[in-house]
Amino acid sequence: MTTEIPVSVEYGRRQAMAREKRDLLEVLKLELEFVKNGGYRQASSWRPKLTFEDSPTCLNYSHPEQPRPCSECVMMQLVPEELRGEKVPCRHIRINEHKETIQSLYATGTPEEIETQLAEWLMNTIQRLELERAASQSGPVNGTSKASAGRA
Repeated sequence: MTTEIPVSVEYGRRQAMAREKRDLLEVLKLELEFVKNGGYRQASSWRPKLTFEDSPTCLNYSHPEQPRPCSECVMMQLVPEELRGEKVPCRHIRINEHKETIQSLYATGTPEEIETQLAEWLMNTIQRLELERAASQSGPVNGTSKASAGRA
């Protein structure tokens, strides 16, 4: 007999694991789930929610009393090197082929447009990282990849 775990409990477990290990792929998957579940649309204060900063992706989410530096965040590897010294570096992650960032979209886009662009970027980035991870795990076998060795 299997016990079904409620979605919220499973999400909380995955969130804690991503926070501890800070695996970029897992963090991005959690962010996509947060976006799809309307996390940025839920009004909880006098101001609109800020992308990444007001989500479980942020190291300081739910922990404002003991802030950690952005330099410790796994998302920093997505921030262009020349912008990592900005006050909020994650706002400068390029999320489309036009090199728009969350920061630039705050000035030109609606919350709905930002959410749509973010979700698309997350899905594309997750897919790219999964392909890269699969390729690195399949490594060469006697000069051929495991995938091609399996087809022979």
